[in-house]
Amino acid sequence: MNSEEEFYDAETGLESDDSCEVSFKDALVFENKQVTDGEQENGVWERRKTLPAEMISRNNFSVWSILKKCIGMELSKIAMPVVFNEPLSFLQRISEYMEHTQLIHQACSLSDSMDRMQVVAAFAVSAVASQSERTGKPFNPLLGETYELMREEEGYKLISEQVSHHPPVSAFHAQSLKHEFEFHGSIDPKLKFWGKSVEAEPKGTMTLELLKHKEAYTWTNPMCCVHNIILGKLWIEQYGTVEIINHSTGDKCVLNFKPVGMFGKELHRVEGHIQDKSKKKRRVLYGKWTECMYSIDPKVYDAHKKSEKKTAADSKKLKKGRSCEAEEADEMPDVQETVTVIPGSALLWRISPRPADSAQMYNFTSFAMTLNEMEPETLLPPTDCRLRPDIRAMENGDMELSNSEKERLEDKQRTSRRDRSVEEEEWCTRWFQLGTNPHTGAEDWLYSGGYFDRNYSDSPNIY
Repeated sequence: MNSEEEFYDAETGLESDDSCEVSFKDALVFENKQVTDGEQENGVWERRKTLPAEMISRNNFSVWSILKKCIGMELSKIAMPVVFNEPLSFLQRISEYMEHTQLIHQACSLSDSMDRMQVVAAFAVSAVASQSERTGKPFNPLLGETYELMREEEGYKLISEQVSHHPPVSAFHAQSLKHEFEFHGSIDPKLKFWGKSVEAEPKGTMTLELLKHKEAYTWTNPMCCVHNIILGKLWIEQYGTVEIINHSTGDKCVLNFKPVGMFGKELHRVEGHIQDKSKKKRRVLYGKWTECMYSIDPKVYDAHKKSEKKTAADSKKLKKGRSCEAEEADEMPDVQETVTVIPGSALLWRISPRPADSAQMYNFTSFAMTLNEMEPETLLPPTDCRLRPDIRAMENGDMELSNSEKERLEDKQRTSRRDRSVEEEEWCTRWFQLGTNPHTGAEDWLYSGGYFDRNYSDSPNIY
């Protein structure tokens, strides 16, 4: 779990040439505006920069005893000890999509639709960047559980709700405080155990609406795989094709999150392109989901790749073939050379260091450190994740209490479900209703409104 490497979470901007391993002398910095995180404008209260307690070692716990009968099965119904968790609910984990909201604000400020598309694409990649090294499992939300994230300094507010238990579905809705954008979606995570790894398919559509431009973008997130669940060092891979569609202009961005490959050369790499409604390729995007994303003219990119292939062919003649023996664990490939910046590229998004104690704090980013914090003078409904006793106990380092509270809450949920069945009552969601996504025509959970009126008198007792 502990990493010997330095990992980063994302931000935009470029402070200096020596702040990253890459040489940026040939890159153009894509115009953007950063948002300061960490302190309210009045300076009276600061968001916390660490957790109350360090995570405990998992070395003395065997996940194999739990998972050995689950190969090929969907894991949402498997009860796991909290030692394999991180002290956040999945609803809070979803809110980490908003860590790089400055990219949405930037897209709102741009006049050209192609420029907006490439920044939206950078936002879609940045939304999964915090998953690097995050091998702890978030707590499954209870039916009716909610989470709100109010960030006035960053210009948005978010509400999420667990709208279904079987299958588990989490719905969220974020909106700009200045009515510039809305970002919403619902996720039905499918987890499967394949012997040495756990694969997560985040089923569900993300919808970003830029209200000023009357544009709507939709996409689905890539697959995620956690390797070496049984033996060896845990490591995370994201792979699959992500298509971002601008439903207003017909423009499309296709991003390929590359699988690691035989020798690890493709680890973390993302490549793709933007095409207009006539399918003409307008921009090429490349980078790593753990590091940065760049944009470049397709002709320049193709010329560079042609030159690169010729150089590789000449180099190959000088090398002998090697055999590779299979090992017990799926060893994480050595991280290859950092992203090579092609002259003429524009930097869309780049990472910055995680906190110094991140490895001892579940590999959280600075943003994640703040998500379970109780903020002063905030009226929360009794269903908010911050009030869950099992998550709070784990955050405070009391694993025994966390386990017992988790079991109590799960028993309470089962009892409530049985009681509803006897009474022939159906569960009613509070803040979201099942409807039709107006842009895709597909079934989706849509925000009903009213949460921020702060009337929580009829909230269910789930804790």
